[in-house]
Amino acid sequence: MPGSNCTQATEFSLAGFTEDPATQVTLFLLFLLIYLVTILGNLGMITLIRASALLQSPMYYFLGNLAFVNLCTSTTIAPRMLAGVLLGKKGITYAGCMAQIFTFGLFVVTECFLLAAMAYDRYVAICHPLLYPLVMSPERCSRLVTGSYLLGLTNGVGQAVGMSSLFFCSSSTIDLFFCDISMLISLSSSDTTLSLIILRTSSLLSVPSLLVVLVSYVAIISTILSISTAEGKRKALSTCASHLAAVSTFYGPLIFMYLIPRSDTSRGGDKWAAVLYTVVTPMLNPWIYSLRNREVKEAWRR
Repeated sequence: MPGSNCTQATEFSLAGFTEDPATQVTLFLLFLLIYLVTILGNLGMITLIRASALLQSPMYYFLGNLAFVNLCTSTTIAPRMLAGVLLGKKGITYAGCMAQIFTFGLFVVTECFLLAAMAYDRYVAICHPLLYPLVMSPERCSRLVTGSYLLGLTNGVGQAVGMSSLFFCSSSTIDLFFCDISMLISLSSSDTTLSLIILRTSSLLSVPSLLVVLVSYVAIISTILSISTAEGKRKALSTCASHLAAVSTFYGPLIFMYLIPRSDTSRGGDKWAAVLYTVVTPMLNPWIYSLRNREVKEAWRR
């Protein structure tokens, strides 16, 4: 039960990065550049996929949705972070925090399953190429994408419900640049059992998607090793390189942030791990696919 001297918080304070004015200006310019590149890259990728006849295949259908999710993830976090860095506005209302938790929870889990769908697509293309048109039909691709969004929505609603059951004192400060449900649970002055169950369940939602990625690539690598020619192996690997890079930049910091147990005193790297998967990864993905994919580069040229 909340203490008698504790008043329910209507606003939280976000710790941000630093109090040094010169460093704040540098960080603002850096994060503003990253956000603008994120908008340009992801909107450009979505437009290109919709407009180019070269990119009307399941892989690019998934990639277009991934670009949309990256754009939404970055927009959920970056504008509020930029205002905090430049203007020193560290306060965020309870309703704003709730909205941020819901939208971020929605899009981060959606991205997990979109990456899994893309791994499955590459598995079918390399391991069962003759069955590819049948297995990766437009209807199945649509169901995979819809399922990804529904699982993301389930996670977003669950995390919002978990937060709504928590009680916070008016002096609550979140040691991060956005509202994170795990941080809020540690700050709560009420019973956190329900919220912890929801958090752990939502964290485990990413495990099946990661398993799909791992199993798919075990099968892909096994198939590639069985190819007799070096040129054939190179071509097969080239179709997976961009996706592997996207998976690594997304899952690496996410696993560090949520799935590796550690004490509160060893959480110093959380802030920069969060920067990687909330700000940097959404910027990198469209450029990874643009620079390493021959069809995308040809579509850009046209």
